[in-house]
Amino acid sequence: MQLTVGQIIGKALKAYGVPYVTGLPGHGNWSMIDAFNDPVSKLRFIQVMHEQSAVHIADAHYRVTGQPIAACTSIGPGATNTIIGLATAHCDSTALLLITGSAATHMRGHGVMQELDRFASPDFPHIVAPVTKRTFDVIRADQVPFVLHRAWNAMLTGRSGPVHMEVPLDVQVETTDIDVADLATRLPMGKPRADTQAIEAAIKLLLTAKRPCIVVGGGAISANATPELTTLVEKLGIPVVFTWNGKGAIAEDNPMCAGTAGWPGSLPGNRTAANADIVMSLGCRFTDWSASSYRKGVTFSIPDAKLIQVDIDPREIGKNYPTEVGIAADCKLVLADILAGISNEQARKARESRASYLSHVEGLKKQWEEKLERRRSYKGIPTTMLRTLRELRKVLPRNGIVTVGSGHPQSTTKQAFPVYEPRAHITSGSFSSMGFALPAAIGAKLAKPDAPVVCIIGDGDFMMSVQELAVCAMYDIPVVFLVLNNSGYISIRDGQNYLIGRQIGSEFNHHNGSETPYSVDFPLLAKSFGFEVATKVQAADDIASNIKNALDSKAPALVEVPITRDVSVAAAEVVGWWDFPVLPTASDAVKADYKAGYAAEQHRRSASNVELSEPVSAVG
Repeated sequence: MQLTVGQIIGKALKAYGVPYVTGLPGHGNWSMIDAFNDPVSKLRFIQVMHEQSAVHIADAHYRVTGQPIAACTSIGPGATNTIIGLATAHCDSTALLLITGSAATHMRGHGVMQELDRFASPDFPHIVAPVTKRTFDVIRADQVPFVLHRAWNAMLTGRSGPVHMEVPLDVQVETTDIDVADLATRLPMGKPRADTQAIEAAIKLLLTAKRPCIVVGGGAISANATPELTTLVEKLGIPVVFTWNGKGAIAEDNPMCAGTAGWPGSLPGNRTAANADIVMSLGCRFTDWSASSYRKGVTFSIPDAKLIQVDIDPREIGKNYPTEVGIAADCKLVLADILAGISNEQARKARESRASYLSHVEGLKKQWEEKLERRRSYKGIPTTMLRTLRELRKVLPRNGIVTVGSGHPQSTTKQAFPVYEPRAHITSGSFSSMGFALPAAIGAKLAKPDAPVVCIIGDGDFMMSVQELAVCAMYDIPVVFLVLNNSGYISIRDGQNYLIGRQIGSEFNHHNGSETPYSVDFPLLAKSFGFEVATKVQAADDIASNIKNALDSKAPALVEVPITRDVSVAAAEVVGWWDFPVLPTASDAVKADYKAGYAAEQHRRSASNVELSEPVSAVG
């Protein structure tokens, strides 16, 4: 049967398990979107208000389910609006397919409307190249089935990531009788496994370690390694710390969970990792924020601590720290093989030998809870983020999903909001994109409609994608938006004040001489979009009841919580270190700390054969 390219794409997406396509129509893709509604595919199309959000929705769908879906946009600005979404997915290794329109092949290079052609024709693939695993330029109808199964192969093999497919206007309406490929015959079976020698070396280190620690990143969750991880650490008595995207890999009420590591980390997380003699990493890239910018002894002490590094991507092995055992393999299979190689008697002896060590870690966790209590039990309004998150945890079921974007809400959620299941904490970890959390919540709810979804978001972040409230209203998607309103980009303000000694442009104020805080009326705004449930909390004791009412409504809902700007209590505790050059206007203490921190990185740089020079800054 002759099908158009749009019909072939729709048929393939349906066959490959895609339940819906998200995007925004334009002249550059309306032929494809029309074809998605054809009986050969009958794909639901979720219309967004901005193309960036379409990619974030697809990104979140994959993070929640492990199943990639597609976003589809027009040519030109409709396509370029997706770059932040692609970069977010690329940095966090999440899979999705972006399909964009393109100038007709016979018109390429003529400068037709919305065409980019001054460097090459087409130019858009060059724009997306750094933020995708692969980009395909389709110029013939009979290419399409081949390109689609290659796209799925690129997305899902090795380290997951986004893929781009550009389809010119004339190609979209071409016909061919070539059918879509059976994906099962085009993808490899299984995942890469470690060799026996590497497993044996890892086992020896884990059994003989006095103070072992496992750090989990997003790769552990992508590999679905939670059951094996939990079994291993409980059997051997090994504390676990986590990064931004590793949160949820182990239940945070498990005694073996020591908390988050890095900056901003936690007291037990950083001290446990820094004092370890053996560190095993699972799908962790050791970015600056997860490793306190490599300042030795703050989060990690590698070397002298020995590292067992497990990652699906061999390019990550040894990149930021030297390894004792480097394993390029699937985290789940590595843990399963380690478990199979350890007898019950070996496990019992190892755990018993660590009784005092585990008791020490438990003591650190208690100290940490006591330290957070002042922020968590704050009584006033405006309140603190920790008090708000404590109240949210009281009413959100254990399987509830939270999405969180950038700034203080992201840091505070990572540090102080317990998560109990994998794929229940969705955050723009490495790229830390503003505008992510709101559409990500929509994607999470579409992906898992039976789970409650709460978007934890600051007012500045919220207003970057607030237009997508219309999507919730139009499609009746019951997400609860928890807006933590402190009238500004206050995480930026706090950083400016600390590192520079002054701030500009980070508070939302009336500039009429009063300098009083400016705020949108968020409940009224939500109601203007069609939300029936939208409230502003008037007392800290009412936070939980407001959130519960929103969850119970089973409708799109918004709860605004006024948050204090008082840096001493407002958000996360500052634990860890971030290498950020300071200006002469910073305090003497901050200047001294930066110089000391930079010098503490010398060992790592020397071990990596990187020449150390004086920090380039205006410290004086």
